Amino acid sequence: MRRPGVDLVRHPAGATELVLLAHGGEEHSKADPHLWRPALLRMWPFTAAARAAAPDAAIGFARYRFRGWNEHGDPAADLRTVLDQLPFDRVLLIGHSMGGRAVVAVGHHPRVGGVLALAPWLPSGEPLVAVRPPVTFVHGTDDTITDPAGTAAYAGRLRAAGAAVTTYALAGEGHAMLKRPKDWNRLVAEFVRGGATGGGDNHLPATGAQVVPAVVGIGVARVRWPVKERFRAEAWG
Repeated sequence: MRRPGVDLVRHPAGATELVLLAHGGEEHSKADPHLWRPALLRMWPFTAAARAAAPDAAIGFARYRFRGWNEHGDPAADLRTVLDQLPFDRVLLIGHSMGGRAVVAVGHHPRVGGVLALAPWLPSGEPLVAVRPPVTFVHGTDDTITDPAGTAAYAGRLRAAGAAVTTYALAGEGHAMLKRPKDWNRLVAEFVRGGATGGGDNHLPATGAQVVPAVVGIGVARVRWPVKERFRAEAWG
């Protein structure tokens, strides 16, 4: 049976901090979430952004057991198991879509040092979690796959509970994060560096779409940052 874990693309000697990238998936699926799926590949350029912001940190990709958010075996359960066993003191969680939902769900884990959710899937009634700061949500205004209003509503619930939450609305951007790659990379770098922690809502006006550079950047990053080390949890459930 597949085990959840982390594929590390960077692991400096003595690193005590990990930037963990959690990709999106499907609503229900027990298929293999293999390395060459578009949802995972789209996260690859964030490796360079994280490296520039935290040169001493390890960087890795969450590996779920299944492709979907299933009743028995969702990515949050996988991440929770991995966080319990990882050999790092502090983990910065960055998740997109289903991965955004997963990092929010485990955001109260004692090893978590902050949560960045990119176009997260936060359905109505999602349990409120005391996410460890800093907490940042980013969503494209033209996203038709996950709901920007759902992200705003969850951020509002966190604020009502006393948490400082920073949000960004990217005008004209869709779910795949391909139209404004520079903005996504910048926001990832700022989060990893420790910026944007004071709360507040931010609206970034529309810019010219850069889909071709975004796709090229994915290919370049995938080649430049190969998987060098794999960690797999010993027990799961």
